[in-house]
Amino acid sequence: MENLLFAIFLTIAIATVLNIILRRFDISHIIGYILSGTLISYIFGFNGLNVYSLELIGEFGIVFLMFTIGLELSLSKIKKMKDILLTNGLLQVLLSVVVIFLLALTLFKLDFNTSLIIALAFSLSSTAIVLTYLKKSKDILTPYGQKSMGILIFQDLAVIPILLLMTFLSNHTLSISEVLIQTLISAILVLAFMFTIGEKIVNMLLQFSAKAQLEELFLGSVFSIVIGASLLAHAMGFTYSLGAFIAGMLIADTKYNVKVESDIASYKDLLLSVFFFGVGTKIDVVYFIQNIHLVIFIFVFAMLFKALVIYGVIVRNSDKNTSAKTALALAQIGEFSFAIFAIAGAQKLITQEMASFLILVAVMSMILTPFLLANIYKISSYFEKEFYESDVITPIERKNHIVVAGFGTLGRKVAARLQERGSDFIIISDNLKHVLLARKVGFMAYFGHLNKLPVLESLAVDEAKAIIITVSEEHEKRLISEAVLEFCKTANIIVKIDDSHEKQNMKDLTQVEFVDASYEISNVLVNHALNEK
Repeated sequence: MENLLFAIFLTIAIATVLNIILRRFDISHIIGYILSGTLISYIFGFNGLNVYSLELIGEFGIVFLMFTIGLELSLSKIKKMKDILLTNGLLQVLLSVVVIFLLALTLFKLDFNTSLIIALAFSLSSTAIVLTYLKKSKDILTPYGQKSMGILIFQDLAVIPILLLMTFLSNHTLSISEVLIQTLISAILVLAFMFTIGEKIVNMLLQFSAKAQLEELFLGSVFSIVIGASLLAHAMGFTYSLGAFIAGMLIADTKYNVKVESDIASYKDLLLSVFFFGVGTKIDVVYFIQNIHLVIFIFVFAMLFKALVIYGVIVRNSDKNTSAKTALALAQIGEFSFAIFAIAGAQKLITQEMASFLILVAVMSMILTPFLLANIYKISSYFEKEFYESDVITPIERKNHIVVAGFGTLGRKVAARLQERGSDFIIISDNLKHVLLARKVGFMAYFGHLNKLPVLESLAVDEAKAIIITVSEEHEKRLISEAVLEFCKTANIIVKIDDSHEKQNMKDLTQVEFVDASYEISNVLVNHALNEK
């Protein structure tokens, strides 16, 4: 017991430290959890630990991973993107599976089951890494962001038939034609159940628990639905993961979806880490070192062919730049591949050695992905330039102009007031929707990040009369202020702050002029009140 508690303590500590370090290099926290599992497995060797218990924890991790994916897939979201889903998404998955399957079967001489499992796993990209980056960078509003999101949604939907297919592949008494027919029939039955009886049961249970007005009861109902659906799916001969995925999709279409997402937000990454920790325990470092050349060759080979397939699919109705960015963003092997390899290994569809090797390949591709995403505009610019390139701004020749950072509610009011006074100003924002809106009303606006040196140089910040920072996040205000001061020590920076606490946190920026929003509003309110008297 003490050994187990110490292992849990050390796991949390190592994962925390690793992720803090990896965060500085923009590497996904998923890699940190995987490395933590590897380190712990070598430190303890699982001596004195219950291996069966670890397998159960890993299974729960897969279940929760599938639930969170399903939770993000509401029917309304699917309907809005049906064109991208039915064309780009379908073509990408099908062509990737066919190309990788044929390469594995003919070039690498693997058996049918192994080739098919590799093809299915490698056709999927990382929703966790790519969507997080797209949302953070605001690239989700760009053409390549929209196409990437559409393909990722289709890939998440493709999980259903993939899980069903793997279930039937484990039944060695059926022929391949029977497997495919049963997979199709089962998929139809599962979907029919999901949108009829299952939906009513979920709605009824959530409504009943919500009326109790006790948070722990509502959360308990959510977990009951997830675990109950998983057990039901397993009883029907499917995987636990499929049941969890369906449960997520059912909740996504209820009026409680926002509350469920909010309630599990605190636990989401922690619970998902259980699965990725389990993946890490299966990594054989000695095997990796001995076969590092082969692992690197396969992961580069797989990513290259997958990128070519995605580029070919997108370039049919898009420019080369958008196609290149989409291909680069989705070339990696996603986190669900770990689940596929884990299930395939447990059901003896592939050997444990092959599963370990494939996990290493997937991990390598996921480590590379953040670096590809961080330089995606630079790499894609070799194909073709485009307007949506963040931080690629044609230098302007201006002096005594005002730079307005952000074009939210406050930024729009500032721009309107500057226009009334005939001031020369430009707008910079990392929100593409805001940039398009500003350009629509006739303002000179650019898409980019003011904390980047190329942007500071292009906008001639060192020649500006003032820099007005209207963004709302405190860390963004600090990031921009520090970058501007490093670029030009005499810059006139004006920052809106929301309260004295925020001002206290930024008091070390002595050269920055702060405008306290609450103080100014209180003055206006008092003046209006006195004038009325």
